[in-house]
Amino acid sequence: MFVSVFEIFKRGIGPSSSHTMGPMVAAARFLDDLRGGAERIPGAGEVASIRVSLHGSLAFTGKGHATDRAVILGLLGQRPETLDPEAAEAMIAGLRESRVLRHEGLPPLGFDPEADLAFDYGPALPLHANGMIFRAFDRLGNPFLTTTYYSVGGGFVQTEAEMVAARDAPDDAAEPSHVPYPFRTAREMLEMGARSGLTIAAMKRANEAARGTAALDAQLDALSETMNACIDRGLSQEGVLPGGLKVKRRARAIHAALMAERQSNRPAPHVANEWMSVYAMAVNEENAAGGRVVTAPTNGAAGTVPAVLRYWLDHCDGVSDARRRDFLLTAAAIGGIIKTNASISGAEVGCQGEVGSAAAMAAAGLAAAMGGTNAQIENAAEIALEHHLGMTCDPAGGLVQVPCIERNALGAIKAVSAAALALRGDGTHFMPLDNCIKVMLETGRDMSTKYKETSTGGIAVNLPEC
Repeated sequence: MFVSVFEIFKRGIGPSSSHTMGPMVAAARFLDDLRGGAERIPGAGEVASIRVSLHGSLAFTGKGHATDRAVILGLLGQRPETLDPEAAEAMIAGLRESRVLRHEGLPPLGFDPEADLAFDYGPALPLHANGMIFRAFDRLGNPFLTTTYYSVGGGFVQTEAEMVAARDAPDDAAEPSHVPYPFRTAREMLEMGARSGLTIAAMKRANEAARGTAALDAQLDALSETMNACIDRGLSQEGVLPGGLKVKRRARAIHAALMAERQSNRPAPHVANEWMSVYAMAVNEENAAGGRVVTAPTNGAAGTVPAVLRYWLDHCDGVSDARRRDFLLTAAAIGGIIKTNASISGAEVGCQGEVGSAAAMAAAGLAAAMGGTNAQIENAAEIALEHHLGMTCDPAGGLVQVPCIERNALGAIKAVSAAALALRGDGTHFMPLDNCIKVMLETGRDMSTKYKETSTGGIAVNLPEC
């Protein structure tokens, strides 16, 4: 299945791709359906109002993830990739006062954020833990249009009909004709690479060829620039993160200490781990504050890939623009395989699907950038993912802060260790990446719901009393 590098890596805002970006996208899609003349329910008059209900994990941790704000902003016509976070509060305040949505191509639509946006703490909707229902009504209260959306991780959104169609599609469903290397699994990826003589990055580049070489390179460069800018912002900020847990930003102070210690010429042997950690923490502190990040593959795991990339750029030899792009292309190839065959949603499979997937992507990207073979790259991804299996998603207060920020740091360290181990071998290994991905999905399905982004178990309910 072809998943573009720009679907795995998307610009957006924090704190969550599934709980913030996804609901915002769903709200904007619902407006588009209303504006585009979606077939109304028989007997309805002109559309006049909207109501929204959030279900499953979106209800249980929606407040901490700013899901309600995201829905409101989406209904105001905002998109994650273009929203100005500084202007968000004023827009929301304006709607709370007017309780009317005004959009070109639509009549005025009544929407009171206090009364028309509901958190439903009952059973989750049937197809995914992150479900939401958008309903439109005419002036007499008759149903005009009802659409169920699922936020399936990484900012991806599907309607109920799209979810059912994807679930029922045969495994050998035809790929787009412009995709010359339509690998769905790691095994197919390795086989296609062996037949063609191409690297994973080269095959991924060929699959993106419709964009043109210059445009593709420019877009990849823009992604890495956004990642680096997020790290730099995180390293420059201090204070307490929003949300009520009173978690202090630490990246700036740690970075300052590391810079000072550089002058001593006696760095600790483990200092490389500290650099990787501070880069990851900088990103995830920005994400927790609602800043601009790149899904990699999700917001909750947004720090791991940028941290490993920055570590390679700043601390390793052999750096070049071409290899930097290969890093991102290879990481995206692994992310696409995981998304296709399992999940990148913490609400569905736990944090193994978020930070675990991110570590696998980062390990593969680093192995590629350091000249690894396709087999070594696949091995690196498998090692990193294998040692995140079973990781729960249990955020304190529904906030992407504890334990999420430090988990990204440890994910980066594991990713570099996995790449190093793989590069010391010839690529042969016991557990194939595909099998590891299957285990991750099975583990996630067996995992208790209270450990999957509902904040009803694990670290979320074992906080110090103070």
